[in-house]
Amino acid sequence: ADGVAVYCAHDKIVDTDSLVGNPRNPNKHPKEQITALAKIIKRQGWRHPIVVSNRSGFVVKGHGRLLAAKEIGAKQVPVDFQDYESEASEYADLMADNKIQEFSELDMKMSADILQDIKDSGDIELEMSAFTEEALNELLAKSQEGRS
Repeated sequence: ADGVAVYCAHDKIVDTDSLVGNPRNPNKHPKEQITALAKIIKRQGWRHPIVVSNRSGFVVKGHGRLLAAKEIGAKQVPVDFQDYESEASEYADLMADNKIQEFSELDMKMSADILQDIKDSGDIELEMSAFTEEALNELLAKSQEGRS
């Protein structure tokens, strides 16, 4: 897809401009998030497709990925077309996709260790994890506090 590797399962590669975000998507994406995601997609390739409803034609999952694709000038993106029984089931999936990740809890020590491993490897930039050097240092400090 436009020179960006595609590693995810998808139904079709489609023109970016043909996709329409759901106008009722309540999840807003700050510029900082889109910029970070754009860098990750450009460097790491597509790891998740954009999900589009066969029922409405709207993006259900991947509004941020669509914005990131536009930021890097990608003319085409991988899309997974899915069937929904009703408008309510489509919105339930959209809302769950935005909400479910909030239920997880970050293990600070394990996260700090993994991020340090990424940094020390020299294989890939730390920012490909969506963490900055400053965020890593904060995690390291917090994980040290947890030990005392």
